[in-house]
Amino acid sequence: MDAEMNLGVAFALTTAAGLSTGIGSAIAYLIKKPKVVYLSFALGLSAGVMIYVSFVEMLPDAFEAIGELWGLVAFFVGMAVIGLIDMLVPEPGNPHHYEGLEEPTGQRKDAQLMRTGVLTALAIAVHNFPEGLATFASTLNDFRVGAFIAVAIAIHNIPEGIAVSIPIFYATSNKNKAFLYSFLSGLSEPVGAMVGFLILLPFLTPGVLAAILAFVAGVMIYISLDELLPMAYNYGHGHLVIAGVALGMLVMAASLLML
Repeated sequence: MDAEMNLGVAFALTTAAGLSTGIGSAIAYLIKKPKVVYLSFALGLSAGVMIYVSFVEMLPDAFEAIGELWGLVAFFVGMAVIGLIDMLVPEPGNPHHYEGLEEPTGQRKDAQLMRTGVLTALAIAVHNFPEGLATFASTLNDFRVGAFIAVAIAIHNIPEGIAVSIPIFYATSNKNKAFLYSFLSGLSEPVGAMVGFLILLPFLTPGVLAAILAFVAGVMIYISLDELLPMAYNYGHGHLVIAGVALGMLVMAASLLML
């Protein structure tokens, strides 16, 4: 695959992953009461893919290219950066707390619901930005890895789309507006890819790319442990979640062996 085509594929995968928030929005207003317990399995699956590929594929590649010390530095810097972003997000809009997944009671006011939906959309946009860079950089390095990361991110973006659209829909009774806000919150992922292209591409030597991979691994481990798994356990059964994690790892392992 030549460099120009590789860039196009990387950007396309990132865009598809980000805009999957629209799937969650569609589910939210097409189904009156989404059974979020089923999403728990998908969240566990996504976490399994991310954890496996980070520790088995991305970090070892980074260690081989730039050494274990610098690889670990980049890894923990990645965790610190996404952790800082997480702390800066206002608590009412933090996408770790998907209150909007449950049908609201009549006591909640429209203005409060609208605020919840908008803050959640902004929070998700902030969180999605480094995920876009992760997908883009990973695809440039290895199409197999990038494709699986894109799928994993797309899966966990679906409940984020639900979290945005449900409160906005109940506040405005406007399905189109609910879908639009949800859809737009995913645009920050292709924006992250574009930043990677415009700013980082001239400096993407093998060593820099390896450091980015370790950085991205840190981001994905943080997202898996701090966001995906807690949410999965919150809305499902423990055995269902761990089954999703195990299957995600198994699928990732088998694909890396075969491809």
